[in-house]
Amino acid sequence: MMVCENLHMATNLAIDDRLLEEARRVGGHRTKRATVNEALKEYVQRRKQAEILDLFGTIDFDPTYDHKERRRR
Repeated sequence: MMVCENLHMATNLAIDDRLLEEARRVGGHRTKRATVNEALKEYVQRRKQAEILDLFGTIDFDPTYDHKERRRR
């Protein structure tokens, strides 16, 4: 069973027109929709990257672990 990945939701948002126009121009997008979709993708990507960065220093590292030895088994 395949679920459509292109879910659309009609939404009314109060967005700063000047900011949206600047983002559209800087991003080279033709439409407000393309601009907002790209901005949301970048937002999600940055948040996910930040979550990964937060993990640094929290995972124990074993300097004696030999990944090549584990592959041979």
